[in-house]
Amino acid sequence: MNAQKMPEGERGEGNYTASKEYDERSEKFVAENREELARLAREAAESLDGKEGAKLKQAEEEGRSHAKQ
Repeated sequence: MNAQKMPEGERGEGNYTASKEYDERSEKFVAENREELARLAREAAESLDGKEGAKLKQAEEEGRSHAKQ
């Protein structure tokens, strides 16, 4: 563990404040876009099959390469 003191409420690995803020923003997005979610999901799926597909899949692989197993 490094010598820096963790902010109060932060323990171990991860940033609970950032995680909470992400969850809140995600919930807000879903609440505000509930009726459009099916269309947005369809558009995302179409992008994977379209001209952007290879680039998106490459970005996903890059992201997964940084994830902890």
